[in-house]
Amino acid sequence: MAGIIFAEGTGLNDSVFGKSQAPIKAMIEQNVEAFEKQSMIDKIYSMDTTTHYAEKYTSETSMGDFEDVGENGAYPITSIQEGYSKTIEPTTWKSRFEVTQEMIEDANMGKIKSRANMFSLSYNRTREKFAADLLIGGMGTTVTIGKKKYNTTSADGKALFATDHPSKTQGTKLAQSNLFKYTAASDTFTDVLDAAQENMQDFRDDDGNLLTVAPDTIIIPNSGAMKRKVFEAVASELDPNSSNNAFNFQIGLWNVLVWNYLPKTVQGKEYFLLMDSKFNQDYMCLPWLDRVKLTVKSSIDDNTDANTWKGRARFGAGFNNWRGIALIGDSLSSGTAL
Repeated sequence: MAGIIFAEGTGLNDSVFGKSQAPIKAMIEQNVEAFEKQSMIDKIYSMDTTTHYAEKYTSETSMGDFEDVGENGAYPITSIQEGYSKTIEPTTWKSRFEVTQEMIEDANMGKIKSRANMFSLSYNRTREKFAADLLIGGMGTTVTIGKKKYNTTSADGKALFATDHPSKTQGTKLAQSNLFKYTAASDTFTDVLDAAQENMQDFRDDDGNLLTVAPDTIIIPNSGAMKRKVFEAVASELDPNSSNNAFNFQIGLWNVLVWNYLPKTVQGKEYFLLMDSKFNQDYMCLPWLDRVKLTVKSSIDDNTDANTWKGRARFGAGFNNWRGIALIGDSLSSGTAL
């Protein structure tokens, strides 16, 4: 989310705080921009903006196949209907910090800089934690973040990661899973990855037609053991489980994202996620909605005479189409066995 809106109170430049305004603005802006370059949000979510209180995301069922109608045959009629839909409403987020007159009088620029830096970090950390907690919260239908509860269902009403996603046109007859389990103690990671990749490549649309899902991204927490397993499986030219110089067909297929804000385990065990980055973007599978950019106001508090900096933003996220991502975990209490 590039750009910050700054609003300065009347008379601040003529006050004792005047010379501190520009440096504080610069510190906040630079820190937010620097953090955004390392953020995983825009690499995993489908970034969107809005000028409305909410946005509705939906899909359409596919058209039927072309038909052999013979010579001079009539064009067949194929129907398309709206698929499941999801409405996402951004919420309001706020914080503040103060620069006291004593700091300015004592020329304590170190403390002033520290508070501006902490403010920027707090904003970026809040967004990153919200994004990560919401994603992993997709193992259920709601997740509590801070003091509030957020919906983590996909458009079909099921948890983002579920074993029984229904079809819009065929109901549970065509139920599909994007939550898989394996046994780390006995299954080699390459076999697990092969099976998970195959399952995602076999995802179907609501009418049972094979889609073009091609997972290309592996998302993992900052776990040394999991990083070792993943990079052994996808970065070695030869099969890491074979001494016969077998070619490793997984090499070069994957972009690996290590997200520090993800929990290191789920249900006390290792896990990873697979995502088709193109499908995710094309079908707005995981929408992130920015309504109002970070707006920072600078004013003088009449009660304390301090220079108060207030930050406000409106953003939200949710899950639309589950087919763009899958969660695979060791010994999950739920999940489809690979």
